[in-house]
Amino acid sequence: MNPAPNRRHVLQAGAAIVTTLGAPTLLRAQAGPIRIGHLTPMTGFLGALGDYASLGIKMAAEEINAAGGLLGRPIDLLSEDSVNPQVASSKAQRMLERDGVALLMGEINSASALTISQVAARNQKLFLNVGARSDALRGKDCNRWTFHCDIPVTVMVKAAGHALLRDNLVRGKRIFSLTADYLFGHDLSRAAKKFFAENGGQQIGDELVATDVTDFSPYLLKIRQARPDLVATNLAGNQVTNFVKQYAEFGLPFPVVGFNLNTADAWAAGEGNLGGIWPTVWHHDLQTPGSQAFVAAFMRKYNKRPENHAWISYVALKSLVAQAVTATRGVDTNQLIAYYESQAEFDILKARKAYFRSWDHQLMQEAFPYTVKPRGQAKDKQDFLQFGEAVPAPNQPLELLAPTREENACKF
Repeated sequence: MNPAPNRRHVLQAGAAIVTTLGAPTLLRAQAGPIRIGHLTPMTGFLGALGDYASLGIKMAAEEINAAGGLLGRPIDLLSEDSVNPQVASSKAQRMLERDGVALLMGEINSASALTISQVAARNQKLFLNVGARSDALRGKDCNRWTFHCDIPVTVMVKAAGHALLRDNLVRGKRIFSLTADYLFGHDLSRAAKKFFAENGGQQIGDELVATDVTDFSPYLLKIRQARPDLVATNLAGNQVTNFVKQYAEFGLPFPVVGFNLNTADAWAAGEGNLGGIWPTVWHHDLQTPGSQAFVAAFMRKYNKRPENHAWISYVALKSLVAQAVTATRGVDTNQLIAYYESQAEFDILKARKAYFRSWDHQLMQEAFPYTVKPRGQAKDKQDFLQFGEAVPAPNQPLELLAPTREENACKF
């Protein structure tokens, strides 16, 4: 029996066919699979979130392929661990050069998203930044080839901030902050300080926390000594989970607010440890037919609830990419950019449709504040979060909380 052909033999055979038959074969090749490069952290302090992102985008690709693909072409999804900014850059370049992907998607780490966006710009290929939230990515570091799906830090701060103002937790209050020491944390801290200053709060401390820190006792001792009126966290990933658990163990009496807490990290913190007010871009209790259908399908497939990175990775491919490819009849980069810049509307399973702003490539959509249910109301260990109404409200423009042109340094 002849051995099965290896990849090199297949490629050599393919090259011979092209040489023999010429242009018609090239045209058929262009009708082959649509290859998409997906990079997200699957290890490290953001690894738990990246796992959800991978599950969400994989489910979207499988659903698209089961329905016949896009324009009759199946999705070939290459999903890998981005690891860190340097590795993310190398993998993005390799995906474009060697693997021949039509576009890049993914990320949660803002520093890695920055290096991928630079690769996309050099190669003049589309990058959908699915989950990284730094304002700088949409501001001074923006470029024509990158579009941003998740809410930026300014929106996160304002989404939670409205609830803080309502509860009289800002004006005249002394605020102590902890900040993740990388691009996203620095951006979040700037936005939070601006919000507090504009609304009469007094910042009395802000400690930078390395992303690999797991023991928060030195910071908790500083908080105890400072005796603030409010503790504000600008942390990320499992930093938040570790801080919240240890804060509860210390028994400190000061209220906590956070401007970044993904629902997976909230679940990991656990009922009894978590309190305060936090923002999110989406949640599994959202009562729209699309969201509930997605939650049900995700739970059937993976036997667990989806969190916000699973949702946004799912809709990024299933809605944002699929609709643009179908509308432009292909994966030409310039045509896809023009379609997104036309402010076409997308169903992202929320009450209101979303659109990309043409001048900074930010997806305009609703956000949600949330807190913790009173004890005894949770139906299970992931049911203890209580979500507020969407902001902006239905009668308000989606751009209400987003940075304005005057506040944003983006220039293409």
